[in-house]
Amino acid sequence: MSSLTQWDRLIRYVSAKDGKTKYGEPIVSGDKPDIDELALKGGLKVKVLEGATPFQAAPTGEEDEVKELLGPLTPKDVPIVRCTGLNYKTHILETGFDLPKNPTLFIKPGQAVADTRHPTPIPKLGQPQCDYEGELTIVIGKDCKNVSEDDALSYVAGYVSSNDVSCRDWQMEKDKAGMMPQWSFSKSFDKYAPLGPCIASTKLLGDAKGLSMKTYVNGELRQDTNTDDLCFGVKKLVSFFSTGQTLEAGSLIMTGTPGGVGFGMKPPKWLQDGDEVMVDIEGIGKVVTKMQFE
Repeated sequence: MSSLTQWDRLIRYVSAKDGKTKYGEPIVSGDKPDIDELALKGGLKVKVLEGATPFQAAPTGEEDEVKELLGPLTPKDVPIVRCTGLNYKTHILETGFDLPKNPTLFIKPGQAVADTRHPTPIPKLGQPQCDYEGELTIVIGKDCKNVSEDDALSYVAGYVSSNDVSCRDWQMEKDKAGMMPQWSFSKSFDKYAPLGPCIASTKLLGDAKGLSMKTYVNGELRQDTNTDDLCFGVKKLVSFFSTGQTLEAGSLIMTGTPGGVGFGMKPPKWLQDGDEVMVDIEGIGKVVTKMQFE
């Protein structure tokens, strides 16, 4: 499998030298660096990357220092976000459902993409039942259609940590969602898909099996799983979602969330104004945002 990128990890950041927003490859040691923590401490060095898109970004030979870490992608980079419904086997079975034969798809717009460490704006209608979903997200790096599972990774640039912020009453309640649960409207508000801290390439993570994923709310562990528990893995999702339709470069595939969301607790624990949600995936790192009620 040939790599789509000239980098192992890509971040987007504000330069400490000139204040410009740039791409870079963080200069780190080990295979599980905490890029978020290094950026917060200050002094994180990067190899500068330049290119028209993150996937075309190439080393310039220069080094720089990070003033502020942003999300690796912007809404302009992402034509669409494909999202997977129930996809963790343990969670599916504990909810009483049978394991599905095919993935369930819903859509979020590119405008849902947001930076790590920036507030997540929650509109008034989304405030009563605001919820989180920690997810591994696939980043498509090259246009593809009707891809086989064997070839799927040839079109994947890498992976990001993400939070599929959700509005449960507009997802589930009949007087709001309609006769059937609907996922797109209730999850598609601006900045409802924060990403971070980097895109970790397939050179590092392969098909992303065996990665620990944890979600914290105000420091309390709420979700604790491993990507080995995915019902449909990366190759299957890329292959299935490309059937008869083009996955454009920059498209994202959110792979689903495990148990531990606020909706499933008794009583439910909804997110409140100022609550901080952190999703930490092994080999990628943390995406962190605070809910900001409008």
